Amino acid sequence: MAVIALCSAQGSPGVTTTALGLAFVWPRHVLVVDADPTGSSAVMAGWLRGRVAQTAGLIDLAFTTGSLPDMIEAQTMALGSVGRVGFLPGPQSNAQALACRDLWSPLRAALADQDARGRDVIIDAGQLGIPGSPQPLLDGADLTLLVTRTHLPAVAGARAWAETVRREAPWRNPGLLLVGPGQPYTARNMGKVLGLPVIATVADDLATAAVYHRGEQPPRYSGWRWPRRRFETSHLVRSLRSAATAISTHLNRAPATTSSATTVRAASQEVNS
Repeated sequence: MAVIALCSAQGSPGVTTTALGLAFVWPRHVLVVDADPTGSSAVMAGWLRGRVAQTAGLIDLAFTTGSLPDMIEAQTMALGSVGRVGFLPGPQSNAQALACRDLWSPLRAALADQDARGRDVIIDAGQLGIPGSPQPLLDGADLTLLVTRTHLPAVAGARAWAETVRREAPWRNPGLLLVGPGQPYTARNMGKVLGLPVIATVADDLATAAVYHRGEQPPRYSGWRWPRRRFETSHLVRSLRSAATAISTHLNRAPATTSSATTVRAASQEVNS
């Protein structure tokens, strides 16, 4: 169905946590691609708690002479026990990310081919503006989401990037994904100030988020014997399910060739109506 890219303007608003959380509630099989140019290996160190050695990933694809779609399959590892979520590890340093600069454009085409293999793609593109940023993946995704929190420093950091997206229209289909709406600004406020449509929101639930970004055990709550069940009904997981539905609905409604300028105009009309 789609290639979805997540990125941030600054700091750590929860791009990796959101990408991973969306993958585990996604309605189809999905491939998570770690294209974060910082080389943080957040999934390897977080969700997998450093217990699995990284023996494959994007850096191998950068130097392959074989079929890129086939190599993606060979370099993908499974996350979870049911085989629905695949993971393509990213660069382990910024130097490796820089070495991948000639990979991003052919990888964009190869990831679009994943639909024929029965799965969607969620890209963790990390922070914008860092050397080695996978710009072709952001530009070519069916939906590119700027992930941001809703407090004033986050708005200030996101505003310049949102203006760049509106002015230069580099992304085919841009939008916002808000973490912790109403802290203090609402989705309507954020859409109006940044001039981009708010596609989805997720809860700011630190205890549950730690399961994704630190590999913590599901938190126990007083009087509850089954922490896994409680985790699955937590504010964050429920909001991730709603976000997945909202993203899918948006993609199903959007024309395949939606341009940034068209999307922004539609968002402005919606906000002002």
